Amino acid sequence: MHIEKLTENAISLLKKLIETQSFSKEEEKTAKLIEGWFSENEIPFKRTKNNIWATNKYFDESKPTMLLNSHHDTVHPNTAYTKDPLKAIVEDGKLYGLGSNDAGGCLVSLIATFTNYYALENLKYNLVIVASAEEENSGPNGLNSMLSVIPKIDVAIVGEPTLMNLAVAEKGLVVFDAKVSGTPSHAAHPNDNNSIYNTIEVLEWFKKFKFKKSSEALGDVKMTVTQINAGKQHNVVPAHTNLVIDVRVNDAYSNQEIATILEEQSPCTKIKPRSLRLNSSSISTNHDLVKAGIAMGRKTYGSPTLSDQSVLSCQSLKMGPGDSTRSHSADEFIYLNEIEEGIKIYIELLNRVIV
Repeated sequence: MHIEKLTENAISLLKKLIETQSFSKEEEKTAKLIEGWFSENEIPFKRTKNNIWATNKYFDESKPTMLLNSHHDTVHPNTAYTKDPLKAIVEDGKLYGLGSNDAGGCLVSLIATFTNYYALENLKYNLVIVASAEEENSGPNGLNSMLSVIPKIDVAIVGEPTLMNLAVAEKGLVVFDAKVSGTPSHAAHPNDNNSIYNTIEVLEWFKKFKFKKSSEALGDVKMTVTQINAGKQHNVVPAHTNLVIDVRVNDAYSNQEIATILEEQSPCTKIKPRSLRLNSSSISTNHDLVKAGIAMGRKTYGSPTLSDQSVLSCQSLKMGPGDSTRSHSADEFIYLNEIEEGIKIYIELLNRVIV
């Protein structure tokens, strides 16, 4: 199929996806639409819960395997929308709608790219595509659940909006729950051990603390206190004040190392990570994918935002049409020419690496 026709069909699929509700854990109907693409193009596929996946026709176990992945779930629309978030509206070259930019444009572009290569023989890499669920909520039934189902992956392209530049590294995430203790008492009585007041010094510590190791691609670890909660009655000094700390981890640390440092050094009574599985990601700048992208004039950078890269243990490149700053915004949109360009760049990139 010519690239022009592939692009036309991909945009048509994206419009259907936009107009089909697919909040995380509720992707049944969009999964069905994606099944329809593969059926129409006579590509055998499999469905695992709401994840749709397929391999190229001439899959050869002796060859390395490249994953093409993006997600079809969305966040809930925010209240600032002025357009119907579940209606695909085209105005001035922009396609509006929930999930258009994050990450529908990337998904349909990668599906079109996979379709372009599906029936080609003698590729240097096998291709596996996964249209995954539950990315936005880091759910248990997303790409992470597919890694034991699909063939072993050697390298991945994860479709997220990067203006088709090369995100060669991505920060990981660890969320901590922390507790600052004090002495509970009646508010009318003297108390020099108020857990809320004790939190002042703790907050200052988090504000000033710096992790020593920086990263060329990702810079410093960023730690932010994002929630604080204490007390239930106006006349009772609470025994504990609870904090939530968001830590964006560079590739100089493992998530476990971050947890160990905070457990040993923070002045909290108790601090505990919710999960250590959302790790930082990277790909060598000497990898053929990166070298090919640079040769095509694409820029490299480190991404501060989290994606399904975090669940992969192989090298991975984040790259896709659209702009990350539009993600989760009101009246989300993607330019139609970004999708057209995205498909062309994906195909040119893979032509340089797998053909």
